[in-house]
Amino acid sequence: MRKSLRNTLYITAGILLVIAAVIISASFYMLRFSLAPDPNRRDTDSTYNILYSRFPDMKPWMDSIRAEGHLRDTFVITSSGERRHAYYLAADNACGKTALLIHGYKDSAIKFFYFGRMYNRDLQYNILMPDLHGHGLSDGEDIQMGWKDADDVLDWIRFAEELFRSEEYESALIVHGVSMGAATTMNVSGKELPGYVNAFVEDCGYTSVWDEFTTQLKDMFGLPPFPLLYSTSLLCQIKYGWNFKEASPLESVSRCSKPMLFIHGDADGFVPFRMMEPLYEAKPEPKEFWVAPGSAHANAYRDHPEEYTRIVREFLDKWNKTITGNRGE
Repeated sequence: MRKSLRNTLYITAGILLVIAAVIISASFYMLRFSLAPDPNRRDTDSTYNILYSRFPDMKPWMDSIRAEGHLRDTFVITSSGERRHAYYLAADNACGKTALLIHGYKDSAIKFFYFGRMYNRDLQYNILMPDLHGHGLSDGEDIQMGWKDADDVLDWIRFAEELFRSEEYESALIVHGVSMGAATTMNVSGKELPGYVNAFVEDCGYTSVWDEFTTQLKDMFGLPPFPLLYSTSLLCQIKYGWNFKEASPLESVSRCSKPMLFIHGDADGFVPFRMMEPLYEAKPEPKEFWVAPGSAHANAYRDHPEEYTRIVREFLDKWNKTITGNRGE
């Protein structure tokens, strides 16, 4: 009897060890799968080709601003010694207005130059478009999902204000992000900000990294969050210093007192459309929203460029007029 019990315990312990080994191995895989940068992220020629395939009319504009020497880029060094990269472009009639534009997951600033054109050409804003940590030409071997990126964006906010500071007009800066860039935008919005940060636009951002990864784990692998998401989040905490539940734009946006425009396509399945409502409800006034009919993830502008531009223009004009003015007045 004792021998039989001992054998049962050995077998049970062996099974538990195997299960634990499988979970640990799967957690390392999921962390790499989720947070490893695109290995081709520094191939700018291919990235431009992706932009032009999605927006064929972008190439003449890009060729023009480059040929005229208007498009510039810069690197800055963080306190950790890493390099961060950004593109910037001034507008002749900006009158102190600057847009900081934040790209999405495993993308880069280049792929979002269609927003750069909208702000610079159509809305007459100076633009600064950074590559987030682990994206584009910026250093980094892990994706931070818009959580720790928020601190870098605070640095870019200060950099942009100094870069485009006008002797004639007060600075008025807005932050506009898409997908992971929208999550970054919301995380920034909950921090202590300079007075010249005027408003935010978030386009199809998620409520939290936990919620987004739960959705993807089910859609891509047919798995529930337990146990793999829990173990992967713990591994992320150990390796990178943050976990999936704390990385919460929903919590961040609840502390935002500045105006925010929420945009989401009602056919979005990647960052589900249902996430917009709790984000909007968590945000104190002032706030507005626009639902892009029939648009899948991050396609609201491509599907509705004129309406998108009008909605953003009207929102920003409403709030910019309260602080933008001639310094001599």
